[in-house]
Amino acid sequence: MAGLLIAGTTSDAGKSVVTTGLCRALAARGVAVAPYKAQNMSNNSMVVAHPDGGTAEIGRAQWVQALAARVEPEPAMNPVLLKPGGERRSHVVVLGRPAGEVSSREWSTGRAHLARAAHAAYDDLAARHDVVVAEGAGSPAEINLRAGDYVNMGLARHADLPTVVVGDIDRGGVFAAFLGTVALLAPEDQALVAGFVVNKFRGDLGLLRPGLEQLVGATGRRTFGVLPHSPDLWLDSEDALDLEGRRAGAGAAGTTAARVVVVRLPRISNLTDVDALGLEPGLDVVFASTPQGLSDADLVVLPGTRATLADLAWLRERGLDTALRTHARAGRPLLGICGGAQMLGRRIRDPQGVEGPAGADVEGLGLLEAVTDFTPDKVLRLHAPAGYEIHHGRLEGEREAGAVTATMVHGALEDDAHRATYLERALGVASSVSFPAARERRLDLLGELVETHLDVDALLGLALDGAPAGLPFLPPGAPRAAGDQR
Repeated sequence: MAGLLIAGTTSDAGKSVVTTGLCRALAARGVAVAPYKAQNMSNNSMVVAHPDGGTAEIGRAQWVQALAARVEPEPAMNPVLLKPGGERRSHVVVLGRPAGEVSSREWSTGRAHLARAAHAAYDDLAARHDVVVAEGAGSPAEINLRAGDYVNMGLARHADLPTVVVGDIDRGGVFAAFLGTVALLAPEDQALVAGFVVNKFRGDLGLLRPGLEQLVGATGRRTFGVLPHSPDLWLDSEDALDLEGRRAGAGAAGTTAARVVVVRLPRISNLTDVDALGLEPGLDVVFASTPQGLSDADLVVLPGTRATLADLAWLRERGLDTALRTHARAGRPLLGICGGAQMLGRRIRDPQGVEGPAGADVEGLGLLEAVTDFTPDKVLRLHAPAGYEIHHGRLEGEREAGAVTATMVHGALEDDAHRATYLERALGVASSVSFPAARERRLDLLGELVETHLDVDALLGLALDGAPAGLPFLPPGAPRAAGDQR
């Protein structure tokens, strides 16, 4: 079974980028490659077909990586998906289907069944593909979590996976991060760490090269390449970590763009719904969380949320409910998606406490004659040619009134024809881009960057042959804690 683990010095170091780019580069070489992430923590998920029939839910990043690998997305590519909830608990999805909850207190001790499911899924993928490119989570040097880890070095040890550590040089301190990551691992884990990849480099590579050479001397491990910072690089958003400064688009130069304001809900989910709008040169797409931010909007998008009732209360606390009503009553378009659509109705009821206290019955924004009832059973549904539903709340009643539109379908705007019709009707703006084509171009760009700037031959050799023998141990290594099963 051939595979490679892409780990990182930190969260958001570039693991997803390298994994996705390597999947496209290997697929372009004719390698039967599959992406994998043992556990993903994200509210940005995607509905896929389940091999046993029906539908399943996986992390959006693994769905995109499957597109990059030119294979059909499937639950085994993200066997455990954690969707953060309240009170330090997460909803658990195993092989695409709901599987209860897990709390932070159970992080090290209550997840053995998840590890078994994840590792079995990896073994299944590896048996059906030439190479599996596995993406880690966070950092493998989180020694407080190592005893229960099955995503980073726990996975590597399970499948004897050679591991490459990615570091974001744009943040600074990347050499220390590389050295420290390896030096905090136990000897058995260190033996699988074959080297490094530098991400987001700007400037003269000649100035960096002496540091890379010194890194070999300090660690006994090589660097497999340096990915440059690319302003043209774009992938579907994994989560809301970078949302504070996010602008999905800025309009075409020299034009007066229509202003699209996306309400920045605190528990926003599936924010990829607006990525297609961000590619339109006739639109300026921004995020806002104050009534003032909505005041000059031509179109307001009320997006999905993992907690409709809590985010509706947040809207009211900030006066955004009044701003949304003012916008709608002025005849300006307002689009609600999934949780945002539910807020637009008259009432939201949660008799069994699916989202909050049992028996909740809350007044909505009252912009549509519609009512939402939450039920324990989750709806997972694929739509053609684009879009999917993933929700507990059932919206019944009016979906459109004047310029106010509600939809329970995520991703519908990725369909070029649907987006063109909506923009022409709502804003009088003509669509001029193809979103699927743009995604393919950028996956190709990422694959070309990886092929050009990384040693893909060596990485493929690692995946096929395993980590080199005799990699040096770097002290101090990780102390063995009570309960450590290594």
